[in-house]
Amino acid sequence: MSELYELGISEARKGIANGDFTAVDLVESVISRYESDDLHAYLTFDEEGALELARKNPRAVPVAVKDLINVEGQPCTCASKILEGYVSPYDATVISRMKAAGFIPAGRVNMDEFAMGSSTENSAYGPTRNPFDRDRVPGGSSGGSAAAVGGNLCIAALGTDTGGSIRQPASFCNCVGVKPSYGRVSRYGVTAFASSLDQVGPMTKSVEDAAVLLQAIAGHDEMDGTTPREPVPDYAELIRGASLKGVRIGLPKEYFNVGGVDAEVSRITDEAISKCEAAGAELVEVSLPHTSYAMAVYYIIAPAEASANLARFDGVRYGHRSREAHDVLSLYAKSRAEGFGPEVKRRIIMGTYVLSSGYYDAYYGRAQKVRTLVKRDFDEAFGKVDALLTPCAPTPAFKIGELQDPLTMYLNDLFTIPSALAGVCAASVPAGFAKPSGLPVGVQFVCGSFEEARLLKICKAFEDAR
Repeated sequence: MSELYELGISEARKGIANGDFTAVDLVESVISRYESDDLHAYLTFDEEGALELARKNPRAVPVAVKDLINVEGQPCTCASKILEGYVSPYDATVISRMKAAGFIPAGRVNMDEFAMGSSTENSAYGPTRNPFDRDRVPGGSSGGSAAAVGGNLCIAALGTDTGGSIRQPASFCNCVGVKPSYGRVSRYGVTAFASSLDQVGPMTKSVEDAAVLLQAIAGHDEMDGTTPREPVPDYAELIRGASLKGVRIGLPKEYFNVGGVDAEVSRITDEAISKCEAAGAELVEVSLPHTSYAMAVYYIIAPAEASANLARFDGVRYGHRSREAHDVLSLYAKSRAEGFGPEVKRRIIMGTYVLSSGYYDAYYGRAQKVRTLVKRDFDEAFGKVDALLTPCAPTPAFKIGELQDPLTMYLNDLFTIPSALAGVCAASVPAGFAKPSGLPVGVQFVCGSFEEARLLKICKAFEDAR
C-alpha cells in the first residue's frame, strides 16, 4: 500500500468510497513515508492519534500541519527552541473544522521559526530540503508543507501565508498553494506572526484538492473578529468545467520590469501568459503604481506586529525557561535570548524600533498610509480585470546556504508581498520546469477580496490548459 501516499485528496476519497482501501491503509502509507523522510519535512508525527481517528472515521484523509497551528495533544513549537516541550491543550478552529470535514491532522511539518523566512533554513531543528534537489531549499516559511506535498510525503498540507509563505514554497516544490483573502479563514489557534497579514491556506497536489481543503477550513468564526459572515461557496463544485474564455487577465507592468528575475522564470511566465491567451483569455496591461513601496511597507508593519505578538514568549508560562536567570528581568532577557533564533531577534528589534516613541508616526504610521495606497491599486485594477497573472518568485529554488544576506533573502517575496498587504486572495500554480536544472516554477494568480471561487476557477482552467 506504499503507493497510496502519492494520491491527492480527491483521488484518496474516491479510492476509499470505491472500497479500494481504507482510511487506515492511507494513514499507514503516509506513516511509511514519514519514517523514510529524507527531506526533513516532518518534525513529529502523531501515529497513534492519526490511526485512531482513521478507525473512527473510515473515510478520513490525513493532512500534514505546519508547526504553528495548534492541535490538541500535539507539540506546537513554531520551529523554535523557545516553545520546546509545549503541547497544545486545544484545537485551532481550522483543525476542528478539518476534523469535522473528514480530515486527520497527522504529521507536523517544519517551517522557518515563527514563520519568519523564505527558505526554512531558520528552523531551530534544521533545514528542510527540496524534493527536486536535496541541495536546495523548499522555500519558506511553509517549506515543510511544500516539501511534504511536492515530495509525496503526505496527501495534502496546511500552510500559512503572511507575505508569501504559502505561494513561494509552492512554486519551489511544484504544488498548488492558496493564500485566501484576509479574514476568509480563522486565525484562532494559529500562532501569530503579523496579525493583520496572517492567513491559513491549503497546499495540495491539484487545484481541485485546494478547493476541497479550503472549503473545509473557511468561514466566519466567533473566536476571530476579523472573519466576516461571508458565505463559503462550494468551491469544488464551482470549478467544474472551468474555462478561461472571456476572462480578463491583467498583467501588472511593474511586475515585468524588475531586475533580478531569473531568465527561466521569465520564460515560463511568458509561456503561461501565452497558454492563457490560447485558452481564450483576454490580456490587459494594468498598473499597480505603488508596488515599489510594498517591500519597505511590509518590513515595517510585519516586524512591528511580530514584536508585539512575540512578547508573550517570556519564559514564565510555557516553553523554554533559562537556567541562568536569577531575577525577573534576567528571566525574560536570558530566556528570550536563548530561545529565539537570529532572524526572529532581528525582526523583534526592528519592530520594537519602529514602534518606539518618536519613530511610530515616522515609520509605522506612514507605512499604514502607504499600505492603503497599495490596496487601492488592487481595487482599481480589479475594476478592469478579473484576475492578475504575475511571476510568483523571482528565481527557482536556490541552494541551501546560498543567500546569507537577509535583504537578498527578503527579495524572494517581491511578487507576493503586495497582494498580502492588500488582503486579497492569490495562488501559486505549477507552470513548468526550468532548464537545464529541472527545478519547478509556479506562476501567481491574484483576485479580489473574497473572490476565491473566481481565483480557483481560473487556476483550474490554467491547470487544465497546461
